[in-house]
Amino acid sequence: MAELATDSPHALTRILQGAQLPALPQSAIRLLELSQNPKNGPVEFALPIETDPGLAGQVLKFVNSAYFGFSREISSVKLAITMVGIRTIKNFALWSAVFSLMPNPKCGPFDLKSLWQDSLRRALFARSFGKLLGMREAEEPFAAALLQDMAVPLLAKQLPDDYVEMLQMRERGKVRLSQLEKERFGWTHYDAAVRMGQQWNLPEEFITLIQHHTTLDDMLSDPQTPPGRLAVALSALLPAGADEGWHECAQFDRGFQQLCPAGGPSALEFLEKIDHEFHDFAPLLKISVPAKSLAASYQEAVQPVN
Repeated sequence: MAELATDSPHALTRILQGAQLPALPQSAIRLLELSQNPKNGPVEFALPIETDPGLAGQVLKFVNSAYFGFSREISSVKLAITMVGIRTIKNFALWSAVFSLMPNPKCGPFDLKSLWQDSLRRALFARSFGKLLGMREAEEPFAAALLQDMAVPLLAKQLPDDYVEMLQMRERGKVRLSQLEKERFGWTHYDAAVRMGQQWNLPEEFITLIQHHTTLDDMLSDPQTPPGRLAVALSALLPAGADEGWHECAQFDRGFQQLCPAGGPSALEFLEKIDHEFHDFAPLLKISVPAKSLAASYQEAVQPVN
């Protein structure tokens, strides 16, 4: 399969076709369909969730978690949607579905649990930073940041030799995986994620957030860039839990300082908040806490030990 990944304009299409991308569950598809009509409310959205006992149980567990901190138990799906909002529940169902579909390839240093750990931290960051930038609803940035790397497991399964080498080069050379992919293939894992999103008929706004998550510098120079895109792109610069150091911290810090409103939190204060949210949220996905917090990684990067 690897030979298809060199200098072919149709290579990515063939790779994804060969991977036989699984279909989203009907409940997730129906929720996406309902979201196209703004007249649909909690009653309509509750129906497909209630017909999927597994999803219904996940939604209720999610809403009753410490992350929301409601004083009383939420016992019905309709009430859950009313309490936390349609977008929150829709995107929870979406990334729960995608989470269950991703393969776990045996590919050198790749680890699926670590990928989801990193993705959750980025998602929590994107949602909180989107709100800091004035967004009333930041669920799309949350879900887009969570799924921005969703194509990596699939690509690593289809092209294991290439990805073993690139993941090792990434660790040694302190370079982004997307840069290595672009040099080798002419496309990246976020190009693949966009194709996957289109095949699943995800909302165009959501796909756009994924598509631009590595172009922060370009977006910073455009005052018209939507805050959701900025939040997702800045989240993409957070370190992976397996990284020994935060190699892109300087770029992250410049972006944070430029975007953070006057009187807002420092980068360290904001990252401490994300670490706290992760502790509350991670048990819902049975994800362990990283050995090193974002705040600790930041402090080490900006105040290196001599």
